[in-house]
Amino acid sequence: MSEKELTDLIERIKERRLKLEMSYQDLSDATGISKSTLQRYETGYIKKVPINQIEILAKALHTTPSYLMGWDNTVTESPSVTLTPRDERQIAADLEKMLADLDSKNAMAAMGGTVEDDEDRELLKASLQATMRLAKKIAKEKYTPKKYRHEEE
Repeated sequence: MSEKELTDLIERIKERRLKLEMSYQDLSDATGISKSTLQRYETGYIKKVPINQIEILAKALHTTPSYLMGWDNTVTESPSVTLTPRDERQIAADLEKMLADLDSKNAMAAMGGTVEDDEDRELLKASLQATMRLAKKIAKEKYTPKKYRHEEE
């Protein structure tokens, strides 16, 4: 690891930890890395951070390893919440209802007809499913009190 990569890593770990309002203890709890080791990483006392720990830190800090390493300038925040099996079942049920409604002539009249090609139908289904999953994650993030957010991971 070059000096610049180490400097970028140190700055970005600290920046993300502070942005997420995490203490060393919070980050330690989320990663399994000791609090003192995390402090040594941030101060630059430890000059070599194992790759597997960079991945663990990135996940806990809701970003990517490439961002932490300074290879990518986009934070690319990963959602801090995950969908439960119940959420997935609800999305699947809602998606099936939506697709059934699309098959009715009245629902599709405004769009010029029904979706007849199987490939187009599958693309539409995948697009709707991805959008519904993202919307559910955003809603959970927005409406979950901060004090409970780290317990879900």
